[in-house]
Amino acid sequence: MDDKTRRSRRRVNRSSMWIAVGAVVLIILLIVWLTMADLAGDTDVAAMIVPRY
Repeated sequence: MDDKTRRSRRRVNRSSMWIAVGAVVLIILLIVWLTMADLAGDTDVAAMIVPRY
């Protein structure tokens, strides 16, 4: 392998790592956001279940 191919692979591996880290952070933020909304009772669900009497 020449030096140019090695640098290109390192750049791809680094980019893939940062994309994975970003995806994990976004998933954690989504879980925290939904948990806080659920605890506050503010989930803004459009399809409410109305009990029948």
